Amino acid sequence: MRILSTHLYQVLTRLAKPINSISDVRFLATASQMTALPESYVVKPPIKPWPQRLFPKRLVFMINKQQNLDLALQIFEYAGKYHPGFSHNYETYCSIISKLSRARAFEPMESLLCQLHESQLKCGENLFIDVIRNYGLSGKPFLALKTFVRIEEFKVKRSVRSLNTLLNTLVQNKRYHLVHAMFRDCRTKYGIVPNVFTYNILIKGLCEKRDLKAAVKVLDEMPSMGLIPNVVTYTTILGGYVSLGDMVNAEKVFGELFDRGWLPDATTFAILMDGYCKQGTLNDAIKVMDNMEEYSVEPNDVTYGVMIEAYCKAKKSGEACNLLDDMLDKNYIPNSALCCKVIDVLCEQDKVDDACDLWKRMLKKNCMPDNAITSTLIHWLCKEGKAWEARKLFDEFEHGSIPSLLTYNTLIAGMCEQGELNEVGKLWDDMVEKGCTPNAFTYNVLIKGFSNVGKAKEGIRILEEMLETGCSPNRLTYSVLIEGLQESEIKGEVDKIVSMAITRGGVCGSWDLFLSKVVCNLDRGMRTLDKLLKENAA
Repeated sequence: MRILSTHLYQVLTRLAKPINSISDVRFLATASQMTALPESYVVKPPIKPWPQRLFPKRLVFMINKQQNLDLALQIFEYAGKYHPGFSHNYETYCSIISKLSRARAFEPMESLLCQLHESQLKCGENLFIDVIRNYGLSGKPFLALKTFVRIEEFKVKRSVRSLNTLLNTLVQNKRYHLVHAMFRDCRTKYGIVPNVFTYNILIKGLCEKRDLKAAVKVLDEMPSMGLIPNVVTYTTILGGYVSLGDMVNAEKVFGELFDRGWLPDATTFAILMDGYCKQGTLNDAIKVMDNMEEYSVEPNDVTYGVMIEAYCKAKKSGEACNLLDDMLDKNYIPNSALCCKVIDVLCEQDKVDDACDLWKRMLKKNCMPDNAITSTLIHWLCKEGKAWEARKLFDEFEHGSIPSLLTYNTLIAGMCEQGELNEVGKLWDDMVEKGCTPNAFTYNVLIKGFSNVGKAKEGIRILEEMLETGCSPNRLTYSVLIEGLQESEIKGEVDKIVSMAITRGGVCGSWDLFLSKVVCNLDRGMRTLDKLLKENAA
C-alpha cells in the first residue's frame, strides 16, 4: 500500500474540495509547482466529458454556461494547471473574473486579479469596468474606487468609460463628495478628458444632493468646455426641480429643451407628468400626455405607470383600466404594485367583476398575474361574500404558478368567514403538501373560523398543534381563542389558556389591557386573576 507524504496528501485533499476562498485559489495556484504528483495519482477533470483539445474560446464557453460558481472556478483552475499545453489568456481570465464579480464572490475574484497581474498578460479595460460596476451594485464604493486607481498597474490606459462607470457607482452609493473630487482631478491626476456622459453623471449627483443651483451652473459651463448638453442633461435637471416640487422651473427647463432643438423623449414627458400628479394637478399631466401624441413620442411603461397611478389616486377607475389595456396592447408588462392599485380602486367602487375581467385579460395577454395581484383580488371577492368565486380564481392561478403563503392565507381567511371549514381543510392540506408552512396568521384565522361556527373548543387543539410545529402564538391567538371560548360559554378552559399566555409571554406589552379585558370579565373576577398571578409567580 503506497503511503503518501503529508504535503501530497494535503494537495489531493484540497483538490477534492470546492474552491471557496482566496486561500484555496492561492494554494491551488502553487500546488503543482511545489509538488510533482506520481503518475498513479492523476487529478481528474472537474466535469465530464472533458475535451481532449482545449482552446481559450472553448474554455470561455465552458465557464460562461456553468451555473455552479465553484465548478466554474475549478474548470478554470484545472485547465491552467493540468491540461497539457494549455495556457490562460486575457479572455479566459476575463470570463471567470466577471462571473465571480457578478456573483459577488469578491475574495476569489481579487485573488485571480493578482494572478492576472503576475502573468503580465495584455489586458483590456472592460474587465475593470465590470468589477467597478459590480462593486458599486454591492454597495462597496471604496473598493470600486480602489479598482479604478489600480487599473494602470495592469498596463491598461484608463479611459473616460471607466471614469464614468466609477462616477455612476459613487452617485448610486450617495458618495457625492467623492464624485466631485474625482471629477475635479480627472484631467490632472488621471489624464482623462470628461465627455457629455461625465457631466450628466455629475449633474445627476448634484440633483440627488438637491443642489440645483450647482447643477444649473454645470449645465451653463458645458458649452465653454466644447460640450453640448443633450436630452439626458436637461431631463436630469428637470427631474431635480420636480423632486423639489418646483414646477415653474421644471416647465422652464422643458421649454428650453425645445429652444435648443431637442425633442423630449418619453422619460422626459413622464417626469414632468409625475411632477404635476404629485402637485395634484392631474389635468396638467393629462395635457402633457396629449402633447406626446402631437410630437409623435410613444408612451413607454414609465409614462403609463405614472398616469395609471395618478388615475387610481383620483379614483378614476375607468381611465386607469383603459390605459392599462393600452399598455398591455403595446406589450408592456405592468408591475405587480400598479395592477394591485387598479384592482383596489375597482373593488372599492364595487366593480369586483370588472377587476376579475382585468385579471382574465392579463392572462390572455400572457401577463401572468403574480401572488400579490391574485391575493388582492381574492381578498375583495371574499369581502363581497364570493368565496367560491375566489376559490375558482385561485384554482386557475394554481395551474400556472405556485401560490404563496399570502395567497393561501387570504383565501383561507375568506373561507373561514363564510364558514366553509371543509374547504379550508382541503386548502390546508394542499398548502402543506406544496411545502408552504402555515404562520401565526393562518392558525389565528382557523381558530376564529371554528369559533364562528360554535366550535371554539377545536381552537384549543389548533393551539396545541401550533405549539408542536414550533409556530409561536401571538397576542391575537390567545385573544381570539379566549373570546371564542367565552362566547361559547366554555369558561372552564379559559383559565388554562390565560395561564398559558402568561407563562409563554403571549400578552407582550399589553399585559394590563389583556388581563383586565379577558380575566376580569370571568365570573370569578379578580380572584381568578390573583390566583393566576400567584401560580405563575411560584
